[in-house]
Amino acid sequence: MNSPIPSPSPPSSTSCSYNRPPPCLTQSARNFKFPLLLPQAISTSQKMYRCSGGHVESSTNTNPLKNYVLGRSTSGWFETQPLVSEQLLNRRMLQVEAVVTPTVQDFSDTPLIGDDKIGVLLLNLGGPETLEDVQPFLFNLFADPDIIRLPRLFSFLQRPLAQFVSVLRAPKSKEGYASIGGGSPLRRITDAQAEELRKALSTKNVPAKVYVGMRYWHPFTEEAIEQIKRDGITKLVVLPLYPQFSISTSGSSLRLLESIFREDEYLINMQHTVIPSWYQREGYIKAMANLIEKELKGFDFPDKVMIFFSAHGVPLAYVEEAGDPYKAEMEECVDLIMEELEKRKIINAYTLAYQSRVGPVEWLKPYTDETIVELGKKGVRSLLAVPISFVSEHIETLEEIDVEYKELALNSGIEKWGRVPALGTEPTFISDLADAVIESLPYVGAMAVSNLEARQSLVPLGSVEELLAAYDSQRRELPPPVIVWEWGWTKSAETWNGRAAMLAVLLLLFLEVTTGEGFLHQWGILPLVR
Repeated sequence: MNSPIPSPSPPSSTSCSYNRPPPCLTQSARNFKFPLLLPQAISTSQKMYRCSGGHVESSTNTNPLKNYVLGRSTSGWFETQPLVSEQLLNRRMLQVEAVVTPTVQDFSDTPLIGDDKIGVLLLNLGGPETLEDVQPFLFNLFADPDIIRLPRLFSFLQRPLAQFVSVLRAPKSKEGYASIGGGSPLRRITDAQAEELRKALSTKNVPAKVYVGMRYWHPFTEEAIEQIKRDGITKLVVLPLYPQFSISTSGSSLRLLESIFREDEYLINMQHTVIPSWYQREGYIKAMANLIEKELKGFDFPDKVMIFFSAHGVPLAYVEEAGDPYKAEMEECVDLIMEELEKRKIINAYTLAYQSRVGPVEWLKPYTDETIVELGKKGVRSLLAVPISFVSEHIETLEEIDVEYKELALNSGIEKWGRVPALGTEPTFISDLADAVIESLPYVGAMAVSNLEARQSLVPLGSVEELLAAYDSQRRELPPPVIVWEWGWTKSAETWNGRAAMLAVLLLLFLEVTTGEGFLHQWGILPLVR
């Protein structure tokens, strides 16, 4: 068995237990044990502002991530400055096997490139480019167990259920895509981001090739990986284009990447790392603040405008049962943006809500549509929508926000409507992504171990497997989200009746698939079994 490549030896004088992991965590330091401060671990209060009538109200909002701040040392490492007592930290910290050297390192004399071929893999959702792509795109989406979560006992029904749901939803989805030009612009925009990132890295003296890997449509992640192998990349930085981590976005893409790596000898031994989330980076925060400040100037009375952050929602069960840090990271992100705006003397009222919920399950609240109506009733007359979880324009911004929510706002008494564009190729944003990649390079390390050991624990926390395990520890057995009915049953009754209804649907689908008969086949929703 080969020996792991040793990571730089930590100075013996430093043993602070509050050091935050670096911006990316690699497998080269897997032998170190370190207390990881998970996003859900600690809670303090922060102020969130809402507009009621003609004045601003403040309310206390719990924000787990407000307990530490990011400071940058001269060596490029990020450290945590504790904002709560050591006793509370010790009580709330979770001990996990981590992949970081628990001390500040100085890499100033370490060559970042040398003879290596640097690659950057941008991960994104993907989107249908034509109306004919809509149904197969939806099938790929719903066939992902991170999107529709079935109990393990019924996992064999994942694809039949995905076929059923995608066919059912395709007509309405096609209408939405038709209204924005007949397809999603996501691939074109992501390709442009990749090219601008390549240029930014080149100007910073880091020549690299940048690849795009989509989760549910072309170019698929598998296609990008094949090109990476053909190009002979020796150091790879994986960068999900989701500022905040969620098990349904970054987590799903990383889990797919994990499965690809496990089956490929070249990839197992390739030096690589992942930047799991980057919502707290200064450049990203400044770029968002720049766009908001610019759009506010388009209103007659900028200081009277409610800043409305709208984020993509996730089922509540993901946060409460699976430990998804998405909500905590989103709240922290909004707080950081508003702090940046306050430095510019912009102290508008603001709020955060969640959009794009699907089905009769409970999602993160407050909901965007309900909040818009509520703000109209409270007398808000000017609203600036900020798509906070999106870095590219696509169906959720161009149709859902620009059309549906705008119409809802105007019908709810809001007179002035504005919307901040997605970041796209905004120069500050792209430059900051390039800095994130460069800062990650000293932590890119090889796992030169036996194939068996590599497949047992491919890439620990911060890269793929243990990151997923820490954020989504129950992902293999998470029950379906609780169905929320409107006629007043108790939550316990809702849970059991919801599960019974789901079992009945699954049984029906099972009979349809195994017998090749039934109304789903007669209607052409499921293909006939030959």
